[in-house]
Amino acid sequence: MRFAVLVFALQIAGSAVVLLTVRTITENRLTASATDHATRLRALLLDGWASGGVDGVVRAADARLDRSDRPQSVVLVMRRDGRVLAGNVAAWPPNIVVGPPTTIAIFRVARAQPEAMRVIGTVLPDGTRLLTGHVIEGELAFVGAMEVAMVAAMIVALLLAGLAGWAAARLIAARLGRTAQTVAAVTAGDLDRRVALDGGNDAFEALGRSVNAMLDRIATLVGELKLATDGLAHDLRSPLTRLRATLERALAAADSEEGRVAVLRAMEEGDRLLGMLDTALRITRAEAGIGREAFQPVDLSALVADVADMFEPVAEDRGLAIVVAEGDTITVPANREMIGQAVANLVDNALKYGAGVIRLGVAEAGDAVTITVADNGPGIPPDRRADALRRFGRLDAARTKSGAGLGLSLVAAVAHLHGGTLELGDNAPGLAVRMTVARQVPLP
Repeated sequence: MRFAVLVFALQIAGSAVVLLTVRTITENRLTASATDHATRLRALLLDGWASGGVDGVVRAADARLDRSDRPQSVVLVMRRDGRVLAGNVAAWPPNIVVGPPTTIAIFRVARAQPEAMRVIGTVLPDGTRLLTGHVIEGELAFVGAMEVAMVAAMIVALLLAGLAGWAAARLIAARLGRTAQTVAAVTAGDLDRRVALDGGNDAFEALGRSVNAMLDRIATLVGELKLATDGLAHDLRSPLTRLRATLERALAAADSEEGRVAVLRAMEEGDRLLGMLDTALRITRAEAGIGREAFQPVDLSALVADVADMFEPVAEDRGLAIVVAEGDTITVPANREMIGQAVANLVDNALKYGAGVIRLGVAEAGDAVTITVADNGPGIPPDRRADALRRFGRLDAARTKSGAGLGLSLVAAVAHLHGGTLELGDNAPGLAVRMTVARQVPLP
């Protein structure tokens, strides 16, 4: 629309400039021609003065007015006392000054209407005043008609310019719209989507080819990342699994209680390291968009209820309660395993750091669905919430609680994978964590 308005405005400016230019040129040419006629008529009458004085001027004026081929001539010869000696104007116009040419509208003798004319006033040596000029009424009427025609043509041109601007804007929007739709689809996780090309050689085709080349490179990198993360997970899990098996044998062979405690602690640290590795790989894969291929319709209300049931015994052991807000069935396209893991992380955090009643809820919010987990614990100060979302970020500096600082990072990555966000808010008292999931994430 802005492009169409720009084209329309440029057309208006161009038409106005053309109209004013033509009008100015025509008017200047007309005025110059009429001034030339008046000047030559003045020279003719001055020649009569040179040859015969006032009588010569009168004879020259009468001779000029008698010529049928000069119907537009204007002549007035007037004595100093106001007596008209010759001419076709009855009286000296009051607004005529001697010297420069002037355009006025006055009556000629035997004319019913005033006429526009270009005149020159002259004073002879004996005080006799001489008025010479040329009628331009017809020429001005022609200029007016031409202006009307040009204005009409400009209106038609503006209508055509508006139509052309609208058509051009639609064409550009359609050509760029394909690229924008492709980029949006890739952003939503469809890495196989490409811009449809027409085989032309314009800027739009060049943009489409560049975008397709970029998407091919991104797809290659994501594929390589997937292979690398899968290989890394496999390569690291194997030694960690063997380490655990070795520790289990060491536990069985330990003779003292201190030895068994040390081995158990080593096994716990190995399990913690394996969990950290698994979580870090999950975050990396989610941030790379890996996992959308498993999207399917998921009932979030039922999923949240299942997670609450799973953690309810743990909550009872810690003297806490889990309450799920009742609501309608809300189904969105999602990776059930990853969404379940994210909600479980939020509930686990609430059990570790919260207090009182842990409330879970699912609600629609426009084009998204919000999953909320709120508790009545100490919460997180606003200036520390960014640190809580940072990978390996922990607010417990003394590390008195178990964990690696990856739980919220994984939830944020899962939310991003599903076209949503993660927000930490105040539950007054306590912390309210809200994870949004887009309703329109396309299924693969």
